[in-house]
Amino acid sequence: MVLSDVRLEVMRYIEEKLDAIMAEFLKPVEEHWQPADLLPDATQENFLDEVKMLRESAKELPYDHIAVLVGDTITEEALPTYESWLMDVTGIDQHAPSAWTKWVRNWTAEENRHGDLLNKYLYLSGRVNMRAMDVSTQYLIADGFDIQTGRDPYRNFVYTSFQELATNISHRRTATLAKQAGNVQLSKMCGVIASDEMRHAKAYKTFVSQIFEIDPTGMMLAFEDMMRKKIVMPAHFLRETGVQIGQTFSHFSDAAQRLGVYTTYDYINILDSLLTEWQIAYIEDLSDAGQRARDYLMALPDRLRRIAERTKLPALDYQFTWIA
Repeated sequence: MVLSDVRLEVMRYIEEKLDAIMAEFLKPVEEHWQPADLLPDATQENFLDEVKMLRESAKELPYDHIAVLVGDTITEEALPTYESWLMDVTGIDQHAPSAWTKWVRNWTAEENRHGDLLNKYLYLSGRVNMRAMDVSTQYLIADGFDIQTGRDPYRNFVYTSFQELATNISHRRTATLAKQAGNVQLSKMCGVIASDEMRHAKAYKTFVSQIFEIDPTGMMLAFEDMMRKKIVMPAHFLRETGVQIGQTFSHFSDAAQRLGVYTTYDYINILDSLLTEWQIAYIEDLSDAGQRARDYLMALPDRLRRIAERTKLPALDYQFTWIA
């Protein structure tokens, strides 16, 4: 049986359980928060007063905090890329309605609210050059990304499990920093987004757990392959006008490191958590190649920590065009 045939069988197996997974990890539209719930209401007489309060509280946010918020917003706004990529995964056919297409569309609908909320907040804050930010968003959607998963669902679900956990950390830490700065409104916004990301992470981790049950060697090899390649962030092509692809993302990552929003150690801790979640040390019925892959994965966190200990915190030496 060829590789793609095995993947198709596995995807059909998971699809039989997908309705229950969606009921657990996605929320009904009418019961969910919307951006309008967390922003000043333009239909109310006190709208301008609320906007003024929002702008005053935004003035207290440090430069790196604004830079990270903009980068996070642009990442969330590039949602068209993520949906089209998931719809092309082996076992998902957007032309044949199924539980998988329902999952992708409902996941996309929940994620779409994140960019909408943060974009409107930044617009009202007065801290951001919105045209420069919009240009970066358009560039990112046009440039796409290369996350090295191909159409393989195994590799894609490793990636999404990791990435949803990373965005949960980033938004949760941003919420904490906003609260410490006295910005309760922004803290609540980032907090509800972080909560969504964690639910989505749990769903993708569930997909991987189910694959390990029926194709342990195939899943182990895919996990190893993704970690050897390294998990790149979906906005790794982020750029500004006149800046080459990748350079702006590097500066954005530096700001996140300095701020403690998302660090090298977070990457390692996420890997550690996945090794535990998927019980990698105890997976049985592995081929020799699968066992070697497991050995590599189990040793990787300590290896990465030794490298991280020699890494210096980047200095603040870059001015983003996004920040007014």
